[in-house]
Amino acid sequence: MNAIVQHHKLVARAVKFDFSNSPVQWIPNDPVCSHLINGINLILPAGEFWFCRVYNKTLPYIHHPVLIDDVKGFIRQEATHARAHQSAQEFLIQHGYDLDPALKKINWIFGVLLGESPLGIKALELKPLEHFWLVTRVGVVAAIEHFTGALGQWCMDNKSWDKADPVIADMFRWHLAEEVEHRSVAFDLFKEMMPNKVFFYLYRQFLMLLVFPIFIYVLADVGRKLGKQDPDQAVQKIANRTLVGLLSKYHRQAKQTDNGPTLTFLLKTTVRWLSPKFHPETEGNTQQALDYLARSPAVQMLSK
Repeated sequence: MNAIVQHHKLVARAVKFDFSNSPVQWIPNDPVCSHLINGINLILPAGEFWFCRVYNKTLPYIHHPVLIDDVKGFIRQEATHARAHQSAQEFLIQHGYDLDPALKKINWIFGVLLGESPLGIKALELKPLEHFWLVTRVGVVAAIEHFTGALGQWCMDNKSWDKADPVIADMFRWHLAEEVEHRSVAFDLFKEMMPNKVFFYLYRQFLMLLVFPIFIYVLADVGRKLGKQDPDQAVQKIANRTLVGLLSKYHRQAKQTDNGPTLTFLLKTTVRWLSPKFHPETEGNTQQALDYLARSPAVQMLSK
């Protein structure tokens, strides 16, 4: 899977997406995968701007010039991703979707639970606890980025989206190609800030134990909130299932159509994280991602 390419500078590519002719159910005949993937548009702006705030705080602690450059490139790319998905939120609002309940929960996660003083705990603003909390949040980003990198490679290999709405498909493909491109940065930064190999291994497993179930829950919960607002009552009925029932329906649909990554795929990516020898380098094909970025309609539009 992995293709080694010479290290290159991470750049934030200017993009613009016109959703005026795009349907909310952008994957034909698949409202389940459409809504669950649309839910990512609600999660990412708050999450990726949070990534940027956390990573800006790490710059004084990084000693390797290449990693400093990579982290700065990562920050620029994530900020661009966040703004693109904000425009996708506006698209959903224009189609009559109420995003406030879901956004309230997302903003609580990244603003309160993972903020400078989580749940109002002022002690974490004091050194050395402040540094420990910063390292912890860097580790949370590394765990999340493990999934985004793996999902990016899934997306690069995917063919079913060739029949989907081209604008929305390109938005996700552009974003996920850059996730493949910068897939090692979060892991390398976490390792830099926790140099003890034993502590690094144990702590990244502990954080993944927390991140994986929350990641799945939030994706399913936000997707369900969108599905409940679908004009089609049959889709509303599916969305009104329990989260377990909805995830089971999604898994079967994804397995049958390849319109989304299956839960088995996500579980296997988590198992690979357990290895002491794990590194994101082996999780994706950088050249494949760069090749897509070179032909992405949104990238080409503003690069001419």
